[in-house]
Amino acid sequence: MYSKIKTQIPGPVSKKYYDMEEKYISPGIQTIATSSKIVIEKGEGCIIEDADGNRFIDFFAGVGVASIGYNHPKYVKMMSEQYSKIHVGSFTSKNRAELSKLLSEIAVGDLKRTQYYSSGAEAVEAALRLAKSYTKKSEFLGFWEGFHGKTQGVLGLLGDNFKSNLGPLPVGRYLTPYANCRRCPFFLKYPECNWACVDFIRKKIRYETTNDIAAIIVEPIQGTAGNIVPPEGFLLKLKKLTEEIGAVLIADEMITGFGRTGKMFGCQHDGVVPDIITIGKGFGGGFPMTGLMSREEIIFSKPFANPSGSSSSYGGNPIASTGALAALRIIIDEGLVENSKNVGEFMIEKFNGLKEKYPIIGEVRGKGLMIGVELVKDRKTNEKLDKKYTQMLFKEALNRGLIMMGYNPDIRINPPLVITKEIAEEGINIFEEALKIVSGRINI
Repeated sequence: MYSKIKTQIPGPVSKKYYDMEEKYISPGIQTIATSSKIVIEKGEGCIIEDADGNRFIDFFAGVGVASIGYNHPKYVKMMSEQYSKIHVGSFTSKNRAELSKLLSEIAVGDLKRTQYYSSGAEAVEAALRLAKSYTKKSEFLGFWEGFHGKTQGVLGLLGDNFKSNLGPLPVGRYLTPYANCRRCPFFLKYPECNWACVDFIRKKIRYETTNDIAAIIVEPIQGTAGNIVPPEGFLLKLKKLTEEIGAVLIADEMITGFGRTGKMFGCQHDGVVPDIITIGKGFGGGFPMTGLMSREEIIFSKPFANPSGSSSSYGGNPIASTGALAALRIIIDEGLVENSKNVGEFMIEKFNGLKEKYPIIGEVRGKGLMIGVELVKDRKTNEKLDKKYTQMLFKEALNRGLIMMGYNPDIRINPPLVITKEIAEEGINIFEEALKIVSGRINI
């Protein structure tokens, strides 16, 4: 057994420090933290251990941040060595130079130039500035249920009610339906729909915008929405549309990048080369490190390319660059992209097996180790399960040694890329135990 529960969850030590922090920290921290109330002490591989000695299989990985798992010896060695030398600064470092070269070698197409940042939203805002610099246009189009960060510059591209009461929003931001075929807002079926969602963008541009679109920004797989996978060819259609209107295509690869979907980058499933991609989360192996990648023709555009025009105080510092270089080398050297594909297929097959047994599961979807399990009241109507039951599922799984983003009806499974089939199977078995209990309580 990889998981091991010794105490009630949360245990006494976790409860002590959680309650202590609650007296001083701001509200609004991640739901998974407030729902579990555990205090993490250490981790190794795909296993995390709390302050009470309880061990959990991790299907969360910090929303995909822990791409190489925890306490990887090569990562620890490189980071320790760099900390003993210098940890901050904007100058070129050996590791940043090596990182930039390695990124150019694995880049999508000709997107071989990189700039570095320290948060996802910061990198996305930089990508918007770059698109403006290149196209000399000012408007942007994103998608319903899309997520690109929480800063004011990208809130208008956030496709849910998170932005409620946070207005006014920046002008020139527009949203359109994503290719979520399971819940098509046009009530059509793919492929008979003939890409109605893409054709609708043309109408939106005509009737709602000033016809000054600098970029369309899209997640190759929508993460926050529940790991929604669009049909093959969606990104290609968007790329052709941006070429038609004189805009650029930004692929937000924060979650989908660096092996998460079974390919190095999510856009590669469609064989498309965007104009800009944003990178982050698993990129730094756990250290805050993000960036954008583009081709020379675009990235040398001014004012983005003016001296200090694209820089960031923390972006690409010696520690961040070392973390990213170490993580990327591990992903490549240890075949973690292929492992993501293989173990991901294994997990999806197992979850589909559960779907056959439990009507509460409406859909299993995903690519690689970016998996979505949708819970429903009724498969005929596809009405999603009440959150009180999904929160119950989260707690039942946690109490048995599995931590996952399972408190919403769209469960997101994003384990570290180092996960093995054995650990994955144990985690899925725990998931089934919790699912059986919840299903019994709602008499489904």
